[in-house]
Amino acid sequence: MPGLDNERHWSPVAMTAATLSAPSTTLTGRAALVTGAASGIGRATAELLAARGAAVLVADLDETNGAAAVDAITSAGGRAVFHRTDVTDEVQVDAMVRETLRAFGRLDIAVNNAGTPGTYAPLPDQTLSDWQRTVEVNLTSTFLCLRAEIPVMLETGGGNIVNVASAAGLIGFANLPAYVASKHGVVGLTKSVALEYARQGIRVNVVCPGSVRTPMLAGFVGGDEAALEHMGRMAPQGRLAEPTEIAAAIAWLCSDEASYVTGHALAVDGGVLAT
Repeated sequence: MPGLDNERHWSPVAMTAATLSAPSTTLTGRAALVTGAASGIGRATAELLAARGAAVLVADLDETNGAAAVDAITSAGGRAVFHRTDVTDEVQVDAMVRETLRAFGRLDIAVNNAGTPGTYAPLPDQTLSDWQRTVEVNLTSTFLCLRAEIPVMLETGGGNIVNVASAAGLIGFANLPAYVASKHGVVGLTKSVALEYARQGIRVNVVCPGSVRTPMLAGFVGGDEAALEHMGRMAPQGRLAEPTEIAAAIAWLCSDEASYVTGHALAVDGGVLAT
């Protein structure tokens, strides 16, 4: 395989004192793909996985920022390639996985992160196209990615998949019916698939971020900094999360330190779900 070893990384680990003391967050020799990786949580995740040793396929529609993410990774000594992907198109999703195999010879880690906030309005004011587009980008794309990723992981003994939902996948928010429904769907889909493959070496988890300082959130509020600050104050910690904080949770789930974690919805929300 091109540049990566073929060792099966995902066999069960006996957590002895020796393994607990060893560095188990390293991802050296593993190949990853990250969708929505041109900015925000996706880019932070791609950069962190690469910093921990993984070769990373950066998937996004945004070619300019996707290339910039690859440049940042390679400039720091990591390995990455960009692949333009519309995650709502099953042909392009399948091609994304094939490109990962072509570039790195295997697929060990998949982070299905691409998403959209949808339209902010009461349900009666939502159009059918608003609803369908949000569900397509957030939920159907996750299904398409899982369907393409799982078979190739099984061929090499397993892997780790992390889907990115939202705190809105665990609780409700007014005026975001399609977003909330689609993110609840991602959580449910994750749990179902985790049960299907728990004994076949594939762990599937979902991260549920609170409000994160990303270009997507800034665009959602029209670049209103006061609105962003207000959203941050609503969290018990009193601030927005940074993309790197969500990336750290994702990277942990992708590591051997999380070897007994599957089907879990991990809230990284500054305490929102505790209220």
